[in-house]
Amino acid sequence: MWTRLARLFVIKTRFEAFLVIYALGAGAVERGMGYLHRFPGTQGWILFLACTAAVFMAGGKILDAVTYEQERAG
Repeated sequence: MWTRLARLFVIKTRFEAFLVIYALGAGAVERGMGYLHRFPGTQGWILFLACTAAVFMAGGKILDAVTYEQERAG
């Protein structure tokens, strides 16, 4: 039963990866907007851009990992 539950949290296809990246991006923008309200001006924008840049980096790694696993599986 635990293995079946654990399989729900494994990203198997590029479509699933894009859904996860979208969710990460939506959360990053929401956090960035909070930073803009809390730190108006340049500091807020730097933190906003840092949040979104982290999603780009993580998204690239997720897509690379999915592609690698698909190539390795055959």
